[in-house]
Amino acid sequence: MTQLLKQISKVPLAFGGAAISGEGGGYGFGNISESSSIELLTNAFDLGIRIFDTAPIYGFGLSEIRMGKAFKQMRDNVFIVSKSGVTWGSNKRVDMTNDPAVTQRMLEQSLRDLQSDYIDLYMIHWPDSRVDIRRPLEILSKAREQGKIKHIGLCNTTVADLESASEIDRIEVVQSEFNFFQSIASLELFPYLEKNKISFMSWGTLDKGILTGHVDEKRKKYEESDCRSWAPWWKAADNSHKFQVMKKLTPLLQDHQHNGLELALAHNLSFPELSVAICGAKNSEQLKTLMDALTHLPSKELLTEALGLR
Repeated sequence: MTQLLKQISKVPLAFGGAAISGEGGGYGFGNISESSSIELLTNAFDLGIRIFDTAPIYGFGLSEIRMGKAFKQMRDNVFIVSKSGVTWGSNKRVDMTNDPAVTQRMLEQSLRDLQSDYIDLYMIHWPDSRVDIRRPLEILSKAREQGKIKHIGLCNTTVADLESASEIDRIEVVQSEFNFFQSIASLELFPYLEKNKISFMSWGTLDKGILTGHVDEKRKKYEESDCRSWAPWWKAADNSHKFQVMKKLTPLLQDHQHNGLELALAHNLSFPELSVAICGAKNSEQLKTLMDALTHLPSKELLTEALGLR
């Protein structure tokens, strides 16, 4: 059995929907207008990208709404991924819960926002220690039987939850943080995924811009609508080691006519367990750079040398 996502797209990239949600609040990376967002999404499609990843928390629904508008007339030609579990109240205070009632409500809202009768891949966004994973899976399994979702997946998960969830329905895709600096998934998840022919999607592929050089120790300012300007998980993070590694890596890569973006993609795509790497882009130039990088990846030897500096 071939991994699902490798059947869907010839391009091993998925468009990261947080890139088009900034001014909506929640998880996003700066302002971008609706018209620019729609143009960007259609441009990604024209370049061969078929998998588009989003979630309600991206712009408090804005990312889904914009994807819905962009693909309404070509819905069956794209593969849309969305999620449940990270919700919010009227005051925009974020809550993480896998309560089945919330799962049902979020699914129905996503269908409305996406202007679609179905979602290709629907995932539980994060584990919730208060709720047995099998309870929201019962909701998703029923929705799959009804045709509201085509495939079921788990994000940021564990082997224990994968085994429990699989008691209810088949889990076809897992999504977790995975990049040059954060590769623990290869130890904790990949053996299970390979054994069970489950597709893997990486988020954080470019490590919030650290691997491309757009973020270094000198960068202190971000747009107010960029979650890196306020998120505790970013502001409290100590990235000093990564910055030091990049100072050593950059000249090495340049000596071989490569850059950090190409290294980041080469690292993730070197794992056969990975089906697609999620990457955000804020404009068409960044999209083209991503696609061009796929044709100019560092050699295995250079990747091994780079890993030695990590």
